[in-house]
Amino acid sequence: MLRINRNDPCPCGSGLKYKKCCMNKLSSFSEKELADTYFRKYRIRLKTPQDIKGIKEAGKLVVDTLYLCGEKIKPGMTTEDINTLVHEYTVSHGGIPAPLNYRGFPKSVCTSVNDVICHGIPSKDTILKEGDIVNVDITTILHGYHADANMTFFVGECSDDAKKIVRVARESLKRAIPVVKPGNRIGDIGYTIQKYAEGEGCSVVRDYIGHGIGKNFHEEPEVPHYGKRNTGIELVPGMVFTIEPMINLGDPYSRVLNDDWTAVTTDGSLSAQFEQTILVTDTGYEVLTPYEL
Repeated sequence: MLRINRNDPCPCGSGLKYKKCCMNKLSSFSEKELADTYFRKYRIRLKTPQDIKGIKEAGKLVVDTLYLCGEKIKPGMTTEDINTLVHEYTVSHGGIPAPLNYRGFPKSVCTSVNDVICHGIPSKDTILKEGDIVNVDITTILHGYHADANMTFFVGECSDDAKKIVRVARESLKRAIPVVKPGNRIGDIGYTIQKYAEGEGCSVVRDYIGHGIGKNFHEEPEVPHYGKRNTGIELVPGMVFTIEPMINLGDPYSRVLNDDWTAVTTDGSLSAQFEQTILVTDTGYEVLTPYEL
């Protein structure tokens, strides 16, 4: 049921209070009524078919770029090399790297190695070595629309701990996506991730979360990767947001380095992440940045 107060005017425009009119009748709302209500109540912009088409096109470029990175990453490569690869491929295909100069971020992609949770800044001084794990987080603007996805890659042969944290992060996202369907709530997504990851002896980062996306890089709603069932905003068709669980091998705490961007685990433990951009459809979900989990 849509979270409108019982005594609010009914969004259908009848002039009656919600409790006297369409309460428990979400299906009776027109698309426009639902979109107006979600923007008024939550600042969430439900996406039109044109919006969805634009995000999907941007999403294809994001995923193609991620696959290219996966093919090229190897020991001896610098994270600056990854940045160059992402920037040149994105621009050559008509896209714009959204992170570049976003709130002062100096590069075109985030590269997070080992104990870096997120927002790692590419550098010539960060040289990948055998056994590292590296997350490559790509957000691309194409024809005015954003799409956002990331993967964590192995660099050569990795330790059992590295394999575990990557497996748990990947599976956390894989289990969360089917929870996305009309009538479920944002808290159900976080609950699913938290229950699985903690059950595997890992932890879920609280300081960084998923987000709405579309014509803007970050929109409402916020999507925590922890939570309780049946809490939070109800999912309705047209919502588009990222799910991007950051999973630590140790405790869930983070700190930001002096560059004001790079977030690392406080205990030095490994961290991994996978992310996709998701649409709520009439019957379930569609992944707008589809890659195999």
